[in-house]
Amino acid sequence: MPDEETGSFADAPRIVHPPPGPRSRELLAEQARLETDAVAYSHAFPMAIRRARGATIEDVDGNRYIDWVAGVSVLNLGHRPPRLEAALDRQRAEIWHALELPTEARAAFLRELDESLPGSLRHHARFLFTVTGGDAVETAVQLADFAQHRSGTVAFSGAYHGVHGGAVHLTSGRRYRAGSPFAGGRVIRVPYPDPYRPVLGADEGAAGTIAYLEHLVTDPGSGVDLPSAVLVEPILGEGGYVVPPDDFLPSLREFCDRHGILLLADEIHTGLGRTGRMWAVEHAGVTPDILCISNAIGGGLPMSVVAYRDDLVPRLPTGFHLGTYRGNPLGLAVGTEVLRLLREDDLLPRTAARGARIVDRFQAIGERHPSIGNVRGRGFMIGVEFVRDRASRQPWGERARSMRAALFARGVLMHTGGAWDQVMRFMAPLPIEDLLLERGLEAFEDALEELDTPVSAPPSPSHPPGHPPIGFPPPSTPGFGPPIGPPPPGPLPLGPDDPGGFSVALRHPR
Repeated sequence: MPDEETGSFADAPRIVHPPPGPRSRELLAEQARLETDAVAYSHAFPMAIRRARGATIEDVDGNRYIDWVAGVSVLNLGHRPPRLEAALDRQRAEIWHALELPTEARAAFLRELDESLPGSLRHHARFLFTVTGGDAVETAVQLADFAQHRSGTVAFSGAYHGVHGGAVHLTSGRRYRAGSPFAGGRVIRVPYPDPYRPVLGADEGAAGTIAYLEHLVTDPGSGVDLPSAVLVEPILGEGGYVVPPDDFLPSLREFCDRHGILLLADEIHTGLGRTGRMWAVEHAGVTPDILCISNAIGGGLPMSVVAYRDDLVPRLPTGFHLGTYRGNPLGLAVGTEVLRLLREDDLLPRTAARGARIVDRFQAIGERHPSIGNVRGRGFMIGVEFVRDRASRQPWGERARSMRAALFARGVLMHTGGAWDQVMRFMAPLPIEDLLLERGLEAFEDALEELDTPVSAPPSPSHPPGHPPIGFPPPSTPGFGPPIGPPPPGPLPLGPDDPGGFSVALRHPR
């Protein structure tokens, strides 16, 4: 397509071959023959991708999907934003790999990241490059233990901190640790304050969680030695998009300060605009001692960073953490542009405002469908939890997985999460056009209505099985923009005149 056509595919969702189509089936079979059985995502979304643009994906059979997964919060700015493409093109003409040697790309990225840090970390941090999110977490824990001259990390139930080496033991899910031969450090597991499923009084704030932590560190008979750090996700990611009580992070910061414990924030999933702020800790006005950064920072290129207080350790030994691909120049050049876009554009306040409206829309759907027990979230990090009945709150993972499949058949990608896989997670690219939000929400309720319809009931003539409507909502549909008319040719319009489109900053390279 011409270079100026940079928006999402205007006709998404478009299903021309019920997925998986014939060519997708061929490539899926080849993958199954040659790749490990451990591959997971092709089971959730059985298709083969041809190309992607904005907030949409096209498969090899010509089907087009609205992408509400965004690479699991990797593509916060969408697929192939023009300014990121331009930054990548400039860098690939210079150098692709440089070990730890300084480059212009490295210096520019470090300056930009230093300007973007939360609270008192800004202009008072040192950086340590890593490769993956799990690598960043493991390095952060190693750094905390080194700085404190002791070991032991408090981690929470529902936490996901990666499956890299020892980091897998910080992740709470048994299934992730079952196959790991690595011996983890000393992990002290504490219930995460979940207002919907309280264990320690989280329905009345975080006091129960803090009281339990106080017991662990002050009671000589608790059986727990003083830990070096507390590792926390400001909002649970894989654990089901659980938003803790507002007092949780401030209380946790105070607890750590009282006992000389470092606070480590895992912002791999929540960071870089996902919640409507640059960092999720900013909602609580809390500054961590160590910040783990990954996923969206490379715009789709693998990169991660640990930021830590510059007074935390007088000096780290040379080679404290090694990795051949740390701070790759291509990722650094793209990462610099990611940070600039998030800081310069109005994307963050728009994400906060639109996210609140999306929560309202999901809650309205939930009022009509009792299988939805809870809707929660911040920005574009929204969880819709399915239950067998609202009184018992029994998790209904089968319904969530059925919803994922039903949405996929309708051309919308939305993934599950939570301990029982019972939560549908909305994590679309932040600049997604309003039109695609409307269509996705319509598909969501349409899929839910079909699943709620008894098998014996005849299908609605306007919703024949296997051929759900994927057109436009009526002009009276409330939500995100002006009344919707026929689809324009080519990609969706961009610019200031399109209230749901990408901003000008995303269109034009600097």
